[in-house]
Amino acid sequence: MNHLLTLPNILTGFRFALIPVLITLFSLEQDTTIALWTFWVFIIAALTDLADGYAARKMASETVLGQLMDPLADKVLVTTAMVMLIPLDRVPAWLCLLIICREIVITGLRGLAASTGKVVPADRIGKIKSNFQYFGLGFLIFPLGVLPVPYQYEIGLVLLYIALVTAIWSAVVYFYKLRTVFLETSQ
Repeated sequence: MNHLLTLPNILTGFRFALIPVLITLFSLEQDTTIALWTFWVFIIAALTDLADGYAARKMASETVLGQLMDPLADKVLVTTAMVMLIPLDRVPAWLCLLIICREIVITGLRGLAASTGKVVPADRIGKIKSNFQYFGLGFLIFPLGVLPVPYQYEIGLVLLYIALVTAIWSAVVYFYKLRTVFLETSQ
């Protein structure tokens, strides 16, 4: 078997494959049925993030490709959901913009580090941030009124605000971890 065709890499690829499906579902009229389908596709994609990391560690099949593509798949999934929620008036554009800009900067930093031979896997704070994003977006995607959850969208927004704080915090940690890369490339 090709060493790149590991279960974690396949799960990451599957997460990428679900993104056009998610975009298509978000583009449809969000009645209860479509909104539930949108929610479940998002949840399945988010769960592949948990599953691929677990499988990579359990099967000792972590690859450089996986370390680079897994966080990218997460960022594309979260960005897709946030951007598609803006026209539905469920999330403010400025909040999405700040989180997306942070993701672009961190991806650039990781790319810079990779160009010097350093692969920087996601850290614990980044994973906490991702969980807040996934739960927050889940609350915002799930159709209102299906479950008796008071303040459902408000809960989702609060979770995204917490995700923003952890995103900034983890960005500071990444900058600190990669400070030697800046020093090496600036000389």
